[in-house]
Amino acid sequence: MSLSPNILPAFEQIGLYEELMSFSKSFKNSSYYTGQLKVIARDEGIPADAVGYDRIQFARPELYDMLFKQIPPEKMHMSKKILSFQQNHEGVMLRFSDNTTTHGDILVGADGAHSAVRQHLYQTLDKQGLLPKADTKAMSRGYISLVGTTEALDPEKYPGVLKKDCDINFIIGDKNTPYTVSSYLDLDMSRGTTCMDFNRKPKWTTFTVPGNKICWNVIIQIGIAELADDQFRTSDWIEKVSKVYFEDMLFETWNHGRTILIGDDECSGGVHYSQIGEDNHVNQYNIHSASLLQLLPSTGAGAVNAMQDAVLLANHLYDIKPTSFENIQKALSDYKNERFEAVKEQYPQSYMAAKLMYGHTFSERILRQIVFNWLPKSTMQKQLQKNTAYRPQANFLPQAPKRGT
Repeated sequence: MSLSPNILPAFEQIGLYEELMSFSKSFKNSSYYTGQLKVIARDEGIPADAVGYDRIQFARPELYDMLFKQIPPEKMHMSKKILSFQQNHEGVMLRFSDNTTTHGDILVGADGAHSAVRQHLYQTLDKQGLLPKADTKAMSRGYISLVGTTEALDPEKYPGVLKKDCDINFIIGDKNTPYTVSSYLDLDMSRGTTCMDFNRKPKWTTFTVPGNKICWNVIIQIGIAELADDQFRTSDWIEKVSKVYFEDMLFETWNHGRTILIGDDECSGGVHYSQIGEDNHVNQYNIHSASLLQLLPSTGAGAVNAMQDAVLLANHLYDIKPTSFENIQKALSDYKNERFEAVKEQYPQSYMAAKLMYGHTFSERILRQIVFNWLPKSTMQKQLQKNTAYRPQANFLPQAPKRGT
């Protein structure tokens, strides 16, 4: 998992930045290679002293463990599956699959891209004739992203795990192999950092994290080659590149993994703008769906934007006094007004980043050549500084010190 400077000040605010860095590694530079390991381009990124923070990488479970430790156990209820909810001026009632119910003032749907909260909300709006037409469309699938983490590895066999920082190396296959690998290890095959034929085997993303572990990721672009489309249509394809494959072909052991299907719509990354609140019908409900964002698997923008959602929503909920239906509606409306334009800008950025990093079409290869080799470095640096300028913080906590120039 990756986090950018856009959210790290919030971790400083709540006193978790140092612990976050204890299980993270920074990365600054990236290189792009063909399947034959010929250099396509190099990108030096932007210095940390300019923006205040490095982009960091870590194993997702480490973040979960850190956050869970901050929440009293009695505040969390596990193994609950939402079936439906109802709302009136008194609040929201949730009904679960185990025949239990619970009541509250506000329901925040933060249950993923295929949110059960959103699905039920849309069904309700559809029955009322209030659901925008764009929200009835199925989400397009442009990429398959398979991610996971190894157990601790032997540094003598994988010396890259001992490096303090990570360098990113993207290996992009040809038109017959619609995979991309970004390696945060050395590309020296004799050092044991990888052990596959880049032209014939799937392409991987790997990066080291503290504890001598390697996080891995394979990005498959659908619609480029018959092989990828067959994998998308085959429900058991993940088993073909699962535990046995990783142990035989890449690492001695692995810990866990998950598969994500990612949209590829140009304007919204697979989710139409009205689904993130441009239509005001959602404001009739004491419901905020923080799970409506699904950005392309490129710069880690999905996780960062979800966390920014939480920070800004907390600001508006904190200001609700007294707790009433009208005040809740106003808080959610104010939240949308503050947040919508900022998150809307992330979709084209995410779409473009995915093309540059993972694109296999002829036009995407040309675009990559232009941006990384012909575009002035100063122009790219200015754009990166602009992209990292938006850093929301909690208004009700002491502000983190300003970093960078």
